[in-house]
Amino acid sequence: MIRWVFVIFIMVIIISRWLPWLEKLGLGHLPGDLRFRFGGRHYSFPFASTILLSVIALLLGRFFK
Repeated sequence: MIRWVFVIFIMVIIISRWLPWLEKLGLGHLPGDLRFRFGGRHYSFPFASTILLSVIALLLGRFFK
């Protein structure tokens, strides 16, 4: 369980960095992706996109195993 929490945390960091590019593909605007503005800065936490990409990576890993 702790391993999955760690993987999701790392994926949130990676996807947050790639978010401008991924928004062109439609990711980052899913229900469950949090976006807000505080103090003039934009913050985003793409939880739903992270879970979706993790499931896709898991399926690809099992398919090509």
